[in-house]
Amino acid sequence: MNLLPVIEAQNRLLSRVKPVKASETLPLAEAEGRVLATDLTASLTQPPFNASAMDGYALRRDDAPEPGAVLKVIGTSAAGHGFAGNVDHGEAVRIFTGAPVPSGADSVLLQEDAEQIEGGIRTSFPVRPGQHVRPRGQDFVEGEAVLSAGTVLDFPRLTVAAAMNRPDVEILKRPLIAILATGDELLPPGSTPGPSQIIASNTFGIAALARKAGADVLDLGIVPDNKARITAAIDKARGAEADVIVTLGGASVGDHDLVQATLIEAGMQLDFWRIAMRPGKPLMVGSFGQTHVLGLPGNPVSSLVCSLLFLEPLIRKLASLPPMRREATAEAAVSLRANDHRQDYIRAKLSKSAAGNWLAEPFAKQDSSLMKVFAQADCLIIRPPHAPELPAGAPCPVMLLRPDLLV
Repeated sequence: MNLLPVIEAQNRLLSRVKPVKASETLPLAEAEGRVLATDLTASLTQPPFNASAMDGYALRRDDAPEPGAVLKVIGTSAAGHGFAGNVDHGEAVRIFTGAPVPSGADSVLLQEDAEQIEGGIRTSFPVRPGQHVRPRGQDFVEGEAVLSAGTVLDFPRLTVAAAMNRPDVEILKRPLIAILATGDELLPPGSTPGPSQIIASNTFGIAALARKAGADVLDLGIVPDNKARITAAIDKARGAEADVIVTLGGASVGDHDLVQATLIEAGMQLDFWRIAMRPGKPLMVGSFGQTHVLGLPGNPVSSLVCSLLFLEPLIRKLASLPPMRREATAEAAVSLRANDHRQDYIRAKLSKSAAGNWLAEPFAKQDSSLMKVFAQADCLIIRPPHAPELPAGAPCPVMLLRPDLLV
């Protein structure tokens, strides 16, 4: 089987993804980052009354069209404690920001534009009609659909949802990602490895990436290279109605690589495997109906790179979330040699040049087993297939491992 180009593999995977439609109701305080399943309508009008936008004096504009008007102050209106009376001709009410504008008043004079006199004030500036008054319903009215279905509830939208007096919201359920690590050699962290054994690390990074992308995670644990045990774990994932089953290791076709064959025997439809990329060539993609299957390499760095390229966009499309912005352009800090037929993802550090441009400097060691190097990297320099030698200082595309660097 020929190696599949990365972009073609991504398109084939994402083209068949249908977003999760199941919903649940959560308290507003737990809904940050979630996606609205239905339009969210206001259950009240905001502001619920004509409100003052400034500290000053509520009055009738016709009483103070020009400076020098003298008005009698008859009371006070504060937030939470409005003035119950009526403002008649020649009268004013001391008012504070957010307080109800009393009946009869239609404008607010700034406090610094009023001179205190015995029993009242004298205006020192003209008053415009409706000055410094926030009319009732200026923001939204009861029954108005303020937030539409598909909206991601970030901090501004959570704020307006709370102002709409909505204590809970109907949101889309997160896609469920089941993660299965396979291999006779694997032990969980905290174990004492014996001869030929290693500590399993992939699950933790993949699970963290999946949750950050917008998914819930079902950890199926570690199973040995045994078809019956692998089948049982897959059955558990399907029984839990996982949207994606992620296997770690064993997806190739060696004597001890049983995952692909076991999945196919269990009914998985194999879409493709083996991608023209470095690291990560043994990636496998398939499905059980609407349940997606990603067979990631057992090598931790390869697994993480494949997760950024395939699992993250898959989850975000399932979750109706926008793609994560990771693409950027940097200048190569050193010359990069010509590439072969596989797309390279080279771990690199970022710094700023004297001109303020990003500089990407690759680590000297790029072996895909080096997890420490991946943890120290800021980005992956992308070298397309058959790319010619790139001189130092030339622009190069990068994938940010920390998207906040774009800020």
